[in-house]
Amino acid sequence: MASAQRRMTLDEFLALPEQAPAMELVDGEVTQKVAPQTRQAAMQFEVATQLNSFARPRKLGRAFPEHRGSYDGASTVPDVTFFIRERIPRDRHGQLANRVFYQPDIAVEIASPDQPLSDLLVRCLWYLAHGVRIALMIDPERHWVVVFRPVTEPIVTADTGQIDLGDVIPGFVLDVDRLFQAMYVD
Repeated sequence: MASAQRRMTLDEFLALPEQAPAMELVDGEVTQKVAPQTRQAAMQFEVATQLNSFARPRKLGRAFPEHRGSYDGASTVPDVTFFIRERIPRDRHGQLANRVFYQPDIAVEIASPDQPLSDLLVRCLWYLAHGVRIALMIDPERHWVVVFRPVTEPIVTADTGQIDLGDVIPGFVLDVDRLFQAMYVD
């Protein structure tokens, strides 16, 4: 992530026009997200698909890719966010809100090639410190999924298996094998 020259407040940051790739603000520092590449995009789509395929028909919540949230003086754009039903961002008419000023229940970060995993590790820990219930760090190159929860050690799952996210989405398990199969053409 490349840094900007000066520090900003959240209000100053939100007054800027959106850019692609997205800019983010954390601890007064503005950074630009790494542009998504094909594997990262496939992983992002697969995570959101698995979450939504399970949660939406059961009215448990909803996942969003590249969804900006601004809270606690920061503005971030995780690769995927998930909100439980009661917390899905809504406007006064009951439609999805364009701007969100609170944290998601789940935040997912997916590594791009040459992106330092330490940056994503710090980001996932920041999410937890600011009220996100589960943060996932996915590394497509190593076939890792690291699960972060408050007051517990991170858990690394490699290649296959299931990650139980039932503490946020009752009954849901993320299929890790299916997740990494998304990187293959067939």
